Amino acid sequence: MGPLFDLNSRVILVTGSGGGLGYTMAKGLAQAGAFVVLNGRNEEKLEAAVKSLKNENLTVVGVPFDINDEKQVKSSIVKIEKDLGPIDVLVNNAGIQHRGSLETIEKKDFDKVIETNLTGAFLVSKHVVQGMIKRQKGKVINICSLMSSLGRYTVGPYAAAKGGLAMLTKAMAVDWAQYNIQVNGIAPGYFITEMTQPLADDQEFDTWLKKRTPANRWGDPTELIGTAIYLSTQASAFVNGQVIYVDGGIMASI
Repeated sequence: MGPLFDLNSRVILVTGSGGGLGYTMAKGLAQAGAFVVLNGRNEEKLEAAVKSLKNENLTVVGVPFDINDEKQVKSSIVKIEKDLGPIDVLVNNAGIQHRGSLETIEKKDFDKVIETNLTGAFLVSKHVVQGMIKRQKGKVINICSLMSSLGRYTVGPYAAAKGGLAMLTKAMAVDWAQYNIQVNGIAPGYFITEMTQPLADDQEFDTWLKKRTPANRWGDPTELIGTAIYLSTQASAFVNGQVIYVDGGIMASI
């Protein structure tokens, strides 16, 4: 793909990559030549994901840790950089959802969504960026959402977290651009994954979504890979503080 899009020998950490969109992006980045570190809390699921990618002769390793536990985060980052080398790119992908109308949501559930989707991204970035600052280069990609800008019934905690993550992306860019660190976000639209398959199988929702999306279809998870590669490489060296919506045109339409 040329030097602008070269990921050979780059070490990339992708949180929440034992499955779903995180796994697909990790796979795509590894196929582009990167050494990808997969992360998740479920060790069995993570091990299976790593094994699957290694069977394709991709250079990957799994490092399980809880992004909400700062001690685990710090020690894991130190271990990764000691064993594998400096982390060139961090993809903050880990996240959870808790549905319900806001008047019914318990505080503990609201807090958990904020902690995982927003605070976790802050904690991992805080510790990864220490090395990037010393080296005067690095990339951070925060996986945002349509809910970073739009609301929808029953996803209040998630929207609050992802809206916060979009603003955190801008704040990180402002703080760290002076160190030649670029921080940007990817905001996926509706993609078919294990989590969203029930929605795709719901004829009413499927019809509504396709009508709402100018592309008139769901996204394929592999369609996030190109944007992830772009934001991980020299091609985006002067792109900072942006959130790129990969949504089939939803954000462009009313």
